[in-house]
Amino acid sequence: MKTYIVEDNPTIRENLIGTLQELAGVEPVGFAETEQQGATWLSANNGRWNLAIVDLFLKQGSGLGVLQACQRRDPEQKVVVLTNYATPDIRARCRELGVDAVFDKSTDIEALIDFCNELRGSH
Repeated sequence: MKTYIVEDNPTIRENLIGTLQELAGVEPVGFAETEQQGATWLSANNGRWNLAIVDLFLKQGSGLGVLQACQRRDPEQKVVVLTNYATPDIRARCRELGVDAVFDKSTDIEALIDFCNELRGSH
């Protein structure tokens, strides 16, 4: 499952990629550290990814801008948020932007793995 990751912390990003490759069959196709990088790549490569995992707080810009850029994706393409700030307000805003799921970095990694495995099984 081709996955693009928008995460500006190299340690978190590398750990996440390793975990998802091992436990969920995820194939990373790239990453971004800023809103512009993520939004540009995801829009320009619409047919080259199945899943985008987006953090909200980035070096430059916001993951919310990346989510807006993904609103015209194909129905089988999924976008999830992985954040330390999964508050009810953030979850509501993400739903408004068409996100498929919101996961908390500190408590929902297993749920993210389950989501990836379910998604992989449906393809």
